[in-house]
Amino acid sequence: MSWLFFAFSGPVLWAISVHLDKYLVERFFKQSNVAVLLIFTAFVGLLMLPFIWFFEPSAIDLDVEKIAIIAASGILYMGAMLFYLQALQSEEASVVAPFFQASPLFGYVLAFFVLGERLSAMQMAGGMLIIVGAAVVSIRVGERGAFKLRLAALMLTCGFVLAIAALIFKIFAVEVAFWTTTFWMFVGEAVFGAVLLTVGRYRTEFVRLVRTNTAALLSINASNELINLGGGLGNRYALLFAPLSLVQAIGSTTTLFVFLFGIVLSLFVPHIGRENLSGRELVQKGIAALFVAAGVALITH
Repeated sequence: MSWLFFAFSGPVLWAISVHLDKYLVERFFKQSNVAVLLIFTAFVGLLMLPFIWFFEPSAIDLDVEKIAIIAASGILYMGAMLFYLQALQSEEASVVAPFFQASPLFGYVLAFFVLGERLSAMQMAGGMLIIVGAAVVSIRVGERGAFKLRLAALMLTCGFVLAIAALIFKIFAVEVAFWTTTFWMFVGEAVFGAVLLTVGRYRTEFVRLVRTNTAALLSINASNELINLGGGLGNRYALLFAPLSLVQAIGSTTTLFVFLFGIVLSLFVPHIGRENLSGRELVQKGIAALFVAAGVALITH
């Protein structure tokens, strides 16, 4: 199966997750610290460990040094998600998502110097078209507003940290094994969640939220975490077969899918999400989709 299928599974599922994240933040975490939400993420990763170990018993047979580095990538990933959720707490999903386009640029530089990855002229052109398409859908013609330094700082840091985590994952997934690397990355995420639980106010808030919103919070968040997990696994699996920068360029199309799913929500469940459905907006999104399609065609030529 083409690596593109796995690469695109990331942005498609992440776009769904972005809307669910925004819903969760608005409903349960508007006045709470979003770090508590990451405790749920850590639990999902922890629950996956026995299943991975059952199907891949050799996952635990790894040098301590390699374990520490892979686990660090899981910690970095959770740290990046903390920056993202903090941005989402004060901004709309459609405003936050475009900043994910910075990650492939960081990824290209890191892969060039660390992995020695070189892209052909056609691959570079395709990757740039994908990023341009994702950028086009983010443009707000005629709108004015002050530059949001906090948002930019949070999301650029998020993109850089995500690129480092992806780089570490790719190195060890190729050198060791995909599921072994995934196992220890989840361990790192669980460690991050355990550290959060040692902080009194986070632990108290976590217990309060679970007690007062048990059914709604757990069902919605469990679904969200599984969707996010599927996107993450697909995206990381694609790293085995394609350059880091190309996989991350495709990942930047999360912005496009966020807007597309926003349209669906606006039409069918407007109380959850609303999107501008004017003719200009739809044309703009159509042009963005054409850029992305052209970029994919060049990459796979």
